Amino acid sequence: MHESERHRIILSAIQEKPVVTVQELVEMTDSSEATIRRDIGTLHLQKKLRRVRGGAESITPPQFVGLAGRPFSVNETMQIREKRAIARAAVELCADGEPVIINGGTTTFQMVHPLASRRLQVFTNSFPIAEHLLKHSKNTILLSGGTIYREQNIILSPFDNDVTRNFYARRMFMGAHAIGPLGIMEADPLLIQAEQKLIHQADELVVLVDSTKFRKRSSLILRPLDAIATLITDDGIDDRSAAMVESAGVRLIVAAVSAAAEERLTSGA
Repeated sequence: MHESERHRIILSAIQEKPVVTVQELVEMTDSSEATIRRDIGTLHLQKKLRRVRGGAESITPPQFVGLAGRPFSVNETMQIREKRAIARAAVELCADGEPVIINGGTTTFQMVHPLASRRLQVFTNSFPIAEHLLKHSKNTILLSGGTIYREQNIILSPFDNDVTRNFYARRMFMGAHAIGPLGIMEADPLLIQAEQKLIHQADELVVLVDSTKFRKRSSLILRPLDAIATLITDDGIDDRSAAMVESAGVRLIVAAVSAAAEERLTSGA
């Protein structure tokens, strides 16, 4: 990742949280600890942030605390071919007329392209997903209510009496921060709270993750592996990770990432 892009991510992160640690920035940028410390030092000298022990803070601390993790605008440019292949495989599970939940995220966002020719009832907490489907499809769209988190382009509600409880879905499609032996992992407790509510409104949970997510970890566990009905990933998954998923009784779909598949998507076939 180029230095200017790392600096943009760092400055964005400190506007979302009072203090961001070096380790969190390492995770966000896929960079080394030495690189992040050097970036923090440079931005400190430029008076764009304040260096603190173990991390950085904003010179003008945010009044509204956001979510942990990389911004949507950064994530959507990463593993894009893999995400598109995974999304195509996910939409193949859907039948016209079915009610589905699509949780916000950059992998689930890629479902909007193959969904353009479908007619489903889609409940989502994602502005980009709702906006694209409204403009480019005949799907029925329901949008959740709550607080808007700009960096992630997602809507989360802290209340139990929101519209979520009134929607039933055949399947819920969601991404994840990481996948490990203990299950689905997320980076923020607010995400876990909101996603738990959505999961209970669907018969089946379908998780969409590119193969890099099997190498990541988090301290926050959303659901155990055996709570997943189907996991869709790309053909970069290693044998050990595939065996871990299948041993938990989870249906594993491996989407092929190929130039031919990309060409079909671009042409609209």
